[in-house]
Amino acid sequence: MVDNELLSALSDLLDQKLKSELQPIQEDIRDIKLNIENIICPQINLLAENYVPAAQKYEKAVAELESIESDIDVIKKVLMKHSDKLQKLA
Repeated sequence: MVDNELLSALSDLLDQKLKSELQPIQEDIRDIKLNIENIICPQINLLAENYVPAAQKYEKAVAELESIESDIDVIKKVLMKHSDKLQKLA
């Protein structure tokens, strides 16, 4: 019986020591969770809300730019042909 009582007392001491050592870590984890929930998540949501419309705007602008570049290429070709014709006439 003495061995069981000793083992039980030792187990209780270890449990108390472990609990007291883990308490600051648990508080830190709770603080980190609150920080993530109250500060980081809202900021990420705000970034996402602003990023999506901007990305869509840039996608549209890229398509327009490609169309403009294509038009400029056509204009250059026509201008070169007209320049050649004018050179031959002169």
